[in-house]
Amino acid sequence: MNYILGLFGLLIIIFLIHNYQKKKKAKKLKKWLVANWGKEKTTRYFNFYVIGKYFTNNQHKKEAYHIISDKNSIDLDIDAVFKFIDRTTSKIGQQYLYYKLRTIEHLDKLLDFSQLTQLFEKDKSLSLYCQFELAKLSHNDVYYFEELINGKQVEKPKELYVVKGLTIAIISLIIGAFFYFPIVIFLIPLFAANMFFHYKNKGNINYYLDAVKQLSKSLKVGKKLASHTKIKNYFGDVSFLKKIQSIQLKIDFIGFEKMVNDEFLFIFWFLIEIFKIIFNIEYLVFYSFIDSIVKEKNSIEKLYVFIGKIDVAISTASLKSSEKKVCTPQFTEEKTMIASEVYHPFIKNCVPNNLELINNSMLLTGSNMSGKTTFIRTIAINSILAQTLHFCYAKNYTAPYFKIYSSIRITDNLLESTSYYLEEVLTVKKLIEASENSAPCLFVLDEIFKGTNTIERVSGGKAILKYLNKKNHIVLVSTHDIELTELLAKKQYNLFHFSEQIENEALIFDHKLKKGKLTTRNAIKILGLYGYPNEVIANALKTQKKI
Repeated sequence: MNYILGLFGLLIIIFLIHNYQKKKKAKKLKKWLVANWGKEKTTRYFNFYVIGKYFTNNQHKKEAYHIISDKNSIDLDIDAVFKFIDRTTSKIGQQYLYYKLRTIEHLDKLLDFSQLTQLFEKDKSLSLYCQFELAKLSHNDVYYFEELINGKQVEKPKELYVVKGLTIAIISLIIGAFFYFPIVIFLIPLFAANMFFHYKNKGNINYYLDAVKQLSKSLKVGKKLASHTKIKNYFGDVSFLKKIQSIQLKIDFIGFEKMVNDEFLFIFWFLIEIFKIIFNIEYLVFYSFIDSIVKEKNSIEKLYVFIGKIDVAISTASLKSSEKKVCTPQFTEEKTMIASEVYHPFIKNCVPNNLELINNSMLLTGSNMSGKTTFIRTIAINSILAQTLHFCYAKNYTAPYFKIYSSIRITDNLLESTSYYLEEVLTVKKLIEASENSAPCLFVLDEIFKGTNTIERVSGGKAILKYLNKKNHIVLVSTHDIELTELLAKKQYNLFHFSEQIENEALIFDHKLKKGKLTTRNAIKILGLYGYPNEVIANALKTQKKI
């Protein structure tokens, strides 16, 4: 009796210690969440292969308003933008943020998402409540959840009927042994056969094991989030939780093996493993589980999006509360782009600029290293943020609801034996095809056709830029070709430029956007500043005067 009381007392002490540590850990987490609100993540490594899986594998992209292509993503440094704006707490949220950053949805969905963001902006206690739950999905294994939605489905084996027959046979033998015990000898070959099928199927189970465990954890988090009145009122229908709950027993059964992490549970697991082999329970339940996953796939994805959308909305609310100036974009049906004090989000001490285009596009010239490419990229990035997260790094931003295309980073394709110029031709052709779209497009081009000679570059560039600048499309193009300014000034292109000054034998850039065309050049000056022989400089200047 004393032994039993002592054991009972020990269990109570263990429970109290565990509960104390759990509360202490929760308090520490909440304190950390409050302290890091609005701050950039300290993470230095981002595995974009797994972060981008939901975007890469998503089957609903064709329903979106516009997709930022891989080429445009590289041109506009989308991965770097993601690293800067990521304030998500869960891995599901991180994957969903990447999907959202490259998927421009229709305007009504964007405005709906903005309402959710505003909910978290106004109620910090709600944000903290949700972040605390989302933190339970911060382990890297959570990335596997996406495979239940978009992963390859395991097909039912042809021998499934054989396994069912073996199960019936072994149950019959066990019952028969009560009447004639010697027949238990036949259990040995049946057990061996069951063991063969049991371990043959382990590979299929292991394929799903991580994802199944994360589904179970995500369901618990989803239910906790949906229990909050404000979350439930915003989303309305959360019936997908009950549908997934209906297969909870199968989820826990399949996922139990993943939870075995100490010797005491191992003994329990071993006994259950023997029981599962005898009656083929794991084999039969697994394929029943696969049927359930297929049946409830839509509900599982709704759970994923539910968690992801909440996390991304909180991340956006946190981002907007940082010290950087942001604004809510205004969308217009006119061919108009007005951005005041717009700047690049992650360039330190970035100089803000103003841009106003009314029924015109932009031709930007400027000295080397003056910031031409950075500026047109800045406008494109802010346009994407305006249409995906509904905020911009500017004082004001007004523009059409764009489909965005770019031609900035181009290289030779050695694998397909295409030259730099041919790569340019193929890239720009996609922009020409996109210009036939009735929806307004934003075309961002840097140094069009620099892979060919000056005469053909200017001639071809002028023709293409004029062609793209139709309907409500807006073109932002940077160039060194001063000749283009003369050819396009009367073709609905506003001229802008960046310039520099030389002070104490050094180039000083103010990075301020100025109206009009560039009247100075600095390429030869830079040669002199960096110690090129005087003979080279003099010869270059002499030749320049003759051209």
